[in-house]
Amino acid sequence: MAMTALELGLRGAVVALFLVVCAVLLLRYAAVHRAAHLGAAMGVAGAAYAISTAPFFPASSFGWSSPFIAFAMGSPVIFWLWASAVFDERFALRPWHAAVWTLLAGLGVVSHNCWAIWPDAAGICGRALALTTITFAVLGIAQIAKGWRSAVTTPRGRILIALVIGIGLQMMLAATAGLAAIPARSISLSIALALVAFGLLSTWMMLFDPPESQPAVAGPGSRVSASLAPADRSAPDRAVLHRLKHLMATERTYRQEGLTIGVLAVRLGMPEYRLRTLINDGLGHRNFNAFVNRYRLDEAKAALADADQAEVPVLTIALDAGFQSLAPFNRAFKADTGLTPSEFRRRAMAGQNAANDVEITHPS
Repeated sequence: MAMTALELGLRGAVVALFLVVCAVLLLRYAAVHRAAHLGAAMGVAGAAYAISTAPFFPASSFGWSSPFIAFAMGSPVIFWLWASAVFDERFALRPWHAAVWTLLAGLGVVSHNCWAIWPDAAGICGRALALTTITFAVLGIAQIAKGWRSAVTTPRGRILIALVIGIGLQMMLAATAGLAAIPARSISLSIALALVAFGLLSTWMMLFDPPESQPAVAGPGSRVSASLAPADRSAPDRAVLHRLKHLMATERTYRQEGLTIGVLAVRLGMPEYRLRTLINDGLGHRNFNAFVNRYRLDEAKAALADADQAEVPVLTIALDAGFQSLAPFNRAFKADTGLTPSEFRRRAMAGQNAANDVEITHPS
């Protein structure tokens, strides 16, 4: 009973930690990290997993417990998507991702709740769930290869790599234990301890190593821009950030063809690794491309929402903002706004026309 009480206490702490991580991700990171929403989903899934694998959780019930099971068993898909968003620059959510998550969550609900009434079906679903979990865990860890060069240059990036590897291995070990018919009770405390470690590491990274950029309205059609001179930076870093802000916001260096972090570091007179650290850790951007594209996309959105530029081709706007061709601009714009540039322009023009009609109808 003492061990059970300890485990339940640990799992309660895990749930609290994951919910804190969710809140911080959504409130502090969502504006500068496209992976923040998927990270919050990972937190919800982790909390659900901690609850649904706890001692005394109902073993077979299609009632209130099913949502916890669905979120917990669908977590491997969320893990893969989150790792992809963190390390793969070209990643974008697709409708079929939701279908894959629904399938895995459904397998989990059936395998958990049907042992008493359909044991054969529950067994088949359980084995399929375990194999699929291992597959998505491997796929999630494999995403590190797409962005590790940039990630290892910063403390936060190294923590993210450790988290992805640790979570993926924990998923594979738990799934392998299920395939080997190892009693869940024998590994339950180990799972709780692993979840505590993940929760503490995530909470430390979110609360004690926060991004130093705060969202601010940058202009028509723009969502955010970064505040580049936080007061708690050292004097040399504040000076560099001030020069960086001038280069990007005033001189619009992001429009320069062939701009790389090396070129920008030379203009700032500093080592490339230090500029990378300031951009990734100091400003909270995933990498240099994400940092530059933030400015380019903000300019493009402002131009697309400008009625005076309604006849300017989308390609011209993309090239003026610094993109080299239309295809990468369309991908980045869709990933950022969920809309194509043409759809964004139509909505912006429709909103302005509606506002003008209101002014005409009700003059002040």
